[in-house]
Amino acid sequence: MSSSLLRYAIVLGLLTAMGPFAIDMYLPALPEIGRSLGAGTEAVQASLMAFFVSLGVGQLVFGPLSDMFGRKLPLYVGLAVFLAGSIGCVFAPDIETLIAFRFVQGLGACAGMVIPRAVVRDLHTGTEAARLMSLLMLVFSVSPILAPLAGSFVIEAAGWRGVFWVVTILAALGILLLALCLGETRPRHHRVESSIAGALSAYRSLLTDRQFLGLTFIGAFGIASFFAYLANSSFVLIEHYGLSPRLYSVFFSINAVSFIGVSQCTAWLAARFGFGRIVRVAVTGYAVAMVVLLAVTLAGVDRLDVLAALLFVGYGFLGLVIPTTSVLALEDHGAVAGTASALMGTLQFVTGAVVIAVVGPFFDGTSLPMVAGITACAVIAFVLAQATLGRKRPVEVPAQ
Repeated sequence: MSSSLLRYAIVLGLLTAMGPFAIDMYLPALPEIGRSLGAGTEAVQASLMAFFVSLGVGQLVFGPLSDMFGRKLPLYVGLAVFLAGSIGCVFAPDIETLIAFRFVQGLGACAGMVIPRAVVRDLHTGTEAARLMSLLMLVFSVSPILAPLAGSFVIEAAGWRGVFWVVTILAALGILLLALCLGETRPRHHRVESSIAGALSAYRSLLTDRQFLGLTFIGAFGIASFFAYLANSSFVLIEHYGLSPRLYSVFFSINAVSFIGVSQCTAWLAARFGFGRIVRVAVTGYAVAMVVLLAVTLAGVDRLDVLAALLFVGYGFLGLVIPTTSVLALEDHGAVAGTASALMGTLQFVTGAVVIAVVGPFFDGTSLPMVAGITACAVIAFVLAQATLGRKRPVEVPAQ
């Protein structure tokens, strides 16, 4: 690996990790935040939902802005907003203030999720681009494994506010690395080709493409089911099953390992069976596993080992659903891939926020509302897959 590729991988990887770490690090602290600020479960979950909403909606803005004004200026703006939101979270005196600053934090974090992908396209094509992009995707994969565990250590040492001090430091480090290590990668003569009108036209076209929307929402409800787990699992596992924040982090990481491990088989399976078939089989397997989990939970089986085993199986199938639906959704939109990616991200994060808002009020201290929410998302994804892939067989994209 060349030194320049490694440098860009480190800088862009850090910027890409801001959003995932700001989500995953504070999950073990959700019950403590509720006690500290005198807030109920639903109000604490709203702080997570607010982050998802702004993280999704902001992508629609930062994507076109990076085309019009270059990559660095929007990144500076995003990092500054993220840093300001993080400091606001540190000093939040009540849950309403925390929710407001989490929304601000998400607006800043989305720049680091959208723009690094564009920087990769600016810098490289072919093998080098694939190598750099794989390093960025590895950050997403590692985050849900390491961030909750790191968060549990920070919470133990400095309380839940310590988590936001850590991400504040990460934001400051990101600004420093951006200034010293990352040059502008979008030339001025390319920026004149981009406009707000062009972005709006592309968004309008994508919103009328039933195949794109169908595949996007299959992935969206798959992701939303994981968001339902994010919002509820700490309360269920820590308060209902009695796990410590440290053990909760380990439990969370095990499910992430299942998701990540199976997802690494996507290219090999696609070469043999095609992406369309993978989606259909994986969505079916995920829905079946979650329906079984809901059935045993309704039957009165309230055991952590049963919950862990079926979630492990289900999230393994989900690890195939997310990347394959993304590939198929973008396949026919290469000319507007950045815009299509931004719209996909927005729809998926907003769907996740809506699911959190719907499931939250039903929380009763047991695992049933969480399991029911996850199962509902899995079944909806299954129905959408039958409607979308049954109506028109998508292009079977060969694995590279």
